[in-house]
Amino acid sequence: MSRLFFTCRRRFSAATASATANQPPITNINDPVTFIATLLCKTTHIQQLNQIYAHILQTRFLESNPASFNWNNVIRSYTRLEAPQNTLRIYVSMSRAGVLPDRYTLPIVLKAVCQSFAIELGKQVHSNGIKLGLQSNEYCETGFINLYCKAGDFDSARKVFDENPDPKLGSWNGIIGGLSQGGLAMDAIRVFITMRRHGFEPDGITMVSVMSACGSIGDLYLALQLHKFVFQAKASEKTDILMLNSLIDMYGKCGRMDLAYKVFAEMEGRNVSSWTSMIVGYAMHGHVKEALDCFQCMRESGVKPNYVTFIGVLSACVHGGTVQEGRFYFDMMKNVYGITPQLQHFGCMVDLLGRAGLFNDARRMVEEMPMKPNSVVWGCLMGACEKYGNVDMAEWVAEHLQALEPLNEGVYVVLSNIYANKGLWKEVERIRSFMKEGNLAKVPAYSITTNSD
Repeated sequence: MSRLFFTCRRRFSAATASATANQPPITNINDPVTFIATLLCKTTHIQQLNQIYAHILQTRFLESNPASFNWNNVIRSYTRLEAPQNTLRIYVSMSRAGVLPDRYTLPIVLKAVCQSFAIELGKQVHSNGIKLGLQSNEYCETGFINLYCKAGDFDSARKVFDENPDPKLGSWNGIIGGLSQGGLAMDAIRVFITMRRHGFEPDGITMVSVMSACGSIGDLYLALQLHKFVFQAKASEKTDILMLNSLIDMYGKCGRMDLAYKVFAEMEGRNVSSWTSMIVGYAMHGHVKEALDCFQCMRESGVKPNYVTFIGVLSACVHGGTVQEGRFYFDMMKNVYGITPQLQHFGCMVDLLGRAGLFNDARRMVEEMPMKPNSVVWGCLMGACEKYGNVDMAEWVAEHLQALEPLNEGVYVVLSNIYANKGLWKEVERIRSFMKEGNLAKVPAYSITTNSD
């Protein structure tokens, strides 16, 4: 791409000069607009894109060709390569140049806003969209809904949706997907039911979102109803496999791995998400052998696992208490597949080692983590301390938990129980006095312990 760019650089400059001299329009490769649009579309690396944009600035291409179409091509390319800060800077430059955004500009910019969580700028974009009369455009409206859902402002998202008297399917998909991803599963399902009452037929995007919501609440009856819609939904090849993967995930979360497997077995093509959904589903319900066998079949089929796959595999090892296998797969993830362990992977290993009573190994794992452990990791280890009555380790864990959540009483309750089980009554009294003097309040429905096998 770089060679193509520099080879054609002279031709591009000549074409631009011709355009600025009011010459007849040049077509195909000699037309600067066509040429630069093609070049931007084919760019696959941010460095190449930066080179092209630098040349655009040097030749004053956007000044000579100020149509929003040309700005949109640059903005779209940066968003596609997930460089949202560049996208937003160019959008600001576009505004300063006096070029008005159109219905194609705003959705691209809003996507970059969500990528960078630049919510305040997103609100300004929304205001600009209202001034330009684009608030009811399907793609712009979906972008506004996504913006507010990403920000956790679901009231504003619903307000955007409700203010449109004639929402299109894309807008329905935006609000359903936003609510589902935001953890408001029941709200997402209610909107889906309302959508159906208004006569809209769901497509693949709709079904992926609503099945995710169904899985979150574990409603098997609803899951069976949604399965019927999958066969009726209009779907592209891409959304078709997404729907089937969502079906597997939904049935797994509803506790019906038999139905999940039936969907999986009938799939013509399976990707990494298909296999991962099966592995995670088996692991979630303690089907250790099935999870590990499925992972082995995945590897034999030539599908490369990702970091989520290994969360499922390591979770299965935790449920099965298979320390040797857990260590084997943890090393495989790093050494065979080159996947950098994330907090969830370390958490699984700490939990696995703690449940097995291997406290020195668990402590070493915690101390060697490249990131700070969260309360879940410490909680797993605290639960193991209570199971085995390890006072020294419990005191060390409690110190770190106290630093993370100083006002939570749960850690002190567990530590007090450990002292009591060991007959250390003076320590029990000391903890109780500390809790009384500190006026600590137990967080409702919160426990520092985890279920032990």
